Amino acid sequence: MTKPPHKPSNRYTYRDAGVDIDAGNALVKAIAPLALATSRPGADATLGGFGGFFDLKAAGFKDPLLVAANDGVGTKLKIAIDTNRHDTVGIDLVAMCVNDLIVQGAEPLFFLDYFATGKLELGVAEAVIAGIAEGCKMSGAALIGGETAEMPGMYAPGDYDLAGFSVGGVERDAVLPRPDIGPGDVLLGLASSGVHSNGFSLVRRLLTDHGIGFDAPFPPAPEQSVGDVLLTPTRIYVKPVLAALKATSGIKALVHITGGGFTENVPRVLPDNIAADIDGTSWKAPPVFNWLSELGGIDNAEMGRTFNCGIGMVIVVDEKEVDAVEAALAAEGETVSRIGALRKGDTGEVSIKGLLGSGA
Repeated sequence: MTKPPHKPSNRYTYRDAGVDIDAGNALVKAIAPLALATSRPGADATLGGFGGFFDLKAAGFKDPLLVAANDGVGTKLKIAIDTNRHDTVGIDLVAMCVNDLIVQGAEPLFFLDYFATGKLELGVAEAVIAGIAEGCKMSGAALIGGETAEMPGMYAPGDYDLAGFSVGGVERDAVLPRPDIGPGDVLLGLASSGVHSNGFSLVRRLLTDHGIGFDAPFPPAPEQSVGDVLLTPTRIYVKPVLAALKATSGIKALVHITGGGFTENVPRVLPDNIAADIDGTSWKAPPVFNWLSELGGIDNAEMGRTFNCGIGMVIVVDEKEVDAVEAALAAEGETVSRIGALRKGDTGEVSIKGLLGSGA
């Protein structure tokens, strides 16, 4: 008869199974001020209830539609974990959600997060959620709740996963994309801060195959490490774009350049029989993209469907309003490039001329 590996206890606790309720309560107490700092009209951003309320009337909406988005950070999390730097991936998490709201004309209203790990490490969790709170402040969203899940046996020691969920509001008559998109409309591009949060499975494969550590000097700028460059957080475009929408009337559509790059994302806003021409030489990409391309022998087409290549948001603008929209965005601190235009053609076709991000 097989004996049990150890004598069973006659007084089990949840902590014996690897779940520390006290640690979870301590985390909620530690992050409560971070959440409160994201308060905005419509939400007080206090934690501790079973759900979070939002008052659309207090936020100033008259005839609103709600828009919801959820996302994660992908395998960029592995770089944060391997370098023990957890303070920026929360910004990435918020950015990936709220940038998807603004492209539909929606103002982000509130945000909820999900943090899952095998064993809760308070310092790590607090750093991650501090980044989430910072991203919420940058986008104007209130952090009204979330879930911290401690699940022994589900994750390797030190590993964790993140998911985010955000809701925005837009007046019914201001939903994007507009129906009048057509030939002659101009494409503006807003500069990215780097790789953002897509393509990291390929990035990590390249580094592994070439034996490059995250602490290695980044060749184009040796004063930075490879990890420093790759963990640069995703830009949040919400406030500049909202300001431009308010100040001008020429924005017809917005495109968040994420997984799939230009060739997969731009067609999502194009009507039937409309194509896009993009001039890859019209902007200068951060050096990380040329480095990755050379490291992996990645051709222009593959770069354009995997990475943002230096443009994190594309804006479709009425050609008569280009100067005004460009000025409004520049006034908000954005680096704006005229990267192409729309024409009649095969539905959803995206033609790319020149090496992406190779401009002066």
